[in-house]
This record gives sequence, C-alpha cells and structure tokens, in this order.
Amino acid sequence: MMKKIEAFIKKYHMIQEHDIVVTGVSGGADSICLLFALLELKKALDFQIVVCHINHGIREVSADRDEQFVRKICEEKGLTFRVFHKNVELIAIKRKQSLEEAGRMVRREAFEKVLKEVNGTKIATAHHQNDNAETLLMNLARGSGLRGMCGITPVNGIWIRPLLCVKRSQIEEWMERYEIPFCQDETNEEDLYTRNRVRHRIIPELETQVNPQTVKHLYEASVQVQEVWEYIAAQTKKAYADCVQEQKQEGLLIYKEKFDALPDALKKFLIKSTLENIAKASKDVTSAHISAVLDLLEGQVGRRINLPYHITAKRVYAGVLVESKKGKKHLNLEEKLSPRELLISGEIVIPERNLKVSCKVFKKKANFSFSLIPQKTYTKWFDYDIIKNSLLIRTRQQGDRIVIDKKGSTQKLKNYLINEKVPEEKRGSLLLIADGQQIIWIPGMRQSHAYQVKEETKRILEIRITEEKTDVRDDPSVNI
Repeated sequence: MMKKIEAFIKKYHMIQEHDIVVTGVSGGADSICLLFALLELKKALDFQIVVCHINHGIREVSADRDEQFVRKICEEKGLTFRVFHKNVELIAIKRKQSLEEAGRMVRREAFEKVLKEVNGTKIATAHHQNDNAETLLMNLARGSGLRGMCGITPVNGIWIRPLLCVKRSQIEEWMERYEIPFCQDETNEEDLYTRNRVRHRIIPELETQVNPQTVKHLYEASVQVQEVWEYIAAQTKKAYADCVQEQKQEGLLIYKEKFDALPDALKKFLIKSTLENIAKASKDVTSAHISAVLDLLEGQVGRRINLPYHITAKRVYAGVLVESKKGKKHLNLEEKLSPRELLISGEIVIPERNLKVSCKVFKKKANFSFSLIPQKTYTKWFDYDIIKNSLLIRTRQQGDRIVIDKKGSTQKLKNYLINEKVPEEKRGSLLLIADGQQIIWIPGMRQSHAYQVKEETKRILEIRITEEKTDVRDDPSVNI
C-alpha cells in the first residue's frame, strides 16, 4: 500500500523537496496512516512535516486523550506539533452552521493559520476513496452539478490528499498488519450525521448488493468527471473573455449575439461564471438562478431579476447587465443632486443619472377614456390643475408625504419606504417628483392617488423619464 501511496503522490506532484507540509492529524486511523506515510516518504525526499491537531471538545475526555496521543507521536518522531482548542458546538451556533460544517471550517482555518505561521507550502489531509464516494453521493443527492460530481480532488492548490488512491479497508488492514495504534472516534459510529448514514448504510448496501468495487468505481468516475470539468472550465474561460465585458463600475454585460453563438453545453457555465465573478462567491448560486438569467436573455428589454449576494440582472438591448449592489458606493445624491425644476412643457437632463425628464400639458378631451392612461412604469399622467407649486425632481427631504389610497390617506415618505421594504441604503438616493412636501410620484414605485387623473380633471400633465443614449447598453427602461 505504501508503494501505491508514494506513486500517487509522485503522479500528482504533491510534494517537492524543501516543502513544509502542514498535516492534519486527529489521531484516527486515517490521519495516523497519512502521518506514517509521509514519514516514510520523508526518508527519500527532503521536506518538513508540521502536525496540526484540533481539540474540538465535543467528546471531552476522549478529545483530550486524542490530543495527548498525537502529541506523544510527534515528540517521539521529533515533529513540530500545533494544537487548537475550539468549542465547535458553540461556533456552530454562533455561525448558524451545522456541527459538521462548523467543524470543517474550524479545521480549515486552523490549518491555514499554521501554514502562514510556519511559512508552509502544502496542507495534507487524510481523505481516502471512501470519503470521496460519500462526498460524491451526497453531492448528487443534493442536486450538485458537474463540479460536485468531481468529488474530492487529489490536489487543489496548496491542499493535497495523498490517500485518495486507497480505500478505508486498505488503511485499516495496513494499520493492523504493522500494529500501528490509533484512536477510535465514537462519533464516527453514530448515525446522527448525514455522512455517517451514507457511510454505514448506503455504501455497504451498494457494495454487497450491487458491486463490491463500488467505492473504487466511484473514485474512477470522479476522476473522469474532473477531466471533463477541467476541459469545460478552460472553454468557459475562453467564452467568457469573448462574451462578457466589464462595464466601467456598473457590472458585467453578457453580449447576447455572442452568447447565442456558443454551444448549448457552455451557456449555463458561462452564466454561472459571470455570477460568481461579480458575487466573489459561489455557494448560493444555483441552477435555478442560472436558468433565470438564461430566460432573461430571451426576454424583453427592461426586465430585471434579483439574485443572491445582492445581485441584479437586467435585460438591455445588447444582452444582460449583471450588477452587484453590495458594497457599491451610491452617489450621495442627497448632497450631489440638487433639486431641479421641471420644465413645463419641455425637458431637462440629469447627467448624474444619465436621465432625461420630459413634460407636456394637454387638455382632457370630451371623449376621454381612462383606458387611454399609459400603463408604463416611467410615463405617468397627473391632474395638472391641482398642482400648487413648481414641480421639482429631487431626493427626499424631511416632512415629505405621499397619498397612498383613494380615501386620501397620507403617509410620511419614510414610513412608506419602510413598509415597502426599500433598503435603507437606497432610500436617500431615490428620485422623487415633488409638489412642495407632497410627493406626486416615486418613479418606478408609486404615483400619489391625490394627483391622479379624475373625472373632474381638465388638464393633464404627462411626465416621461428616459435614459440618455450614450452607449450600447442603453434602453428605454430606466434604472433609477
């Protein structure tokens, strides 16, 4: 088995001379096997081993026993030993994670901390073929895509898994043959965790009822998928460079014409890559979100959808504009956008927003029908004769109110925006059409009932807001 592990390490160039390998050792059979395998390899290859152990405190007495066991081995072998005491149960509660997820993150953080402290070059973990099989089955059951079918990779940057070439049974047989002691983790025998249920119930059933080589074949399949994934990732990168363009500080634009020319197999991968690039994360980007953007590319100009990580996608003439609002610095329009008087009849331009506001007044005809009132988001009709002041386009001011129903009920603008769940960071930058302190229109949201056209209306004011045409991204819809 050791020859197999050594050949596997060499095949994937996991360890080079003068490497400093931070090795996670819990004290169980897998991690002790990994440690002894590295010690054996160290005889022929000059590298350092730094052992990292996490005492998670879940099993109390046995957790302390494991720590002392690993510490003793390191003392006997002359290895640097680092231990972290972490209350994983408390961390899981604070982070709102499962115990499994919290434990995994704690280990990762500890390994990376030690790596930095010792100027390490690699982090070695004791994942083997059974771990890979469990991960692969769990990913499939949870609806993972192609990436999840890759399972656990032998090398992922600084992370190496030298035992992925062997099964758990081979590790246990080797440990027994050479009488190498290890600690037994009682939690591995409990079926409270999803992984343990897969380990104890599903995989044994597959091995006994379907094929005894199930674990091996699942690993071989994951390797093949990994190769396919690497090819698709490379093609996606090329397609991304051709189809996606950064739009100054506004986001990423997927050009529809170039996108349509792509093979169908690449389209969803390109969308996923675009969303992940702008979100700087991937966990919550699902197939449903990718399909939504795909539908948007076939939809009408002006449509908009909300996505995870405060991302919006908007259909524009050229394709789909993907923007992130998180951390985006809004113009401080309460200071930078001074109130502008609307020109009746005429138009004004607001360069800060790349907008044009057009107004015209006309008499209501004798044959007027309410069906004639435009139902467009950014074109509205108002009763001109009840307007008391010069109309201003501005951002909010203290004392602003809006009429919210036919009864004439009014609300403070602040309360209205809160009730409509408008994010606090957006409230100050909303454009408003105001008659003194009365808000007649919040473009894109609500028109005041008090200023709507009625039977007794004699003259109608039409206000239309459009984007100024400056480049290929412009369209008749308005991003206010």
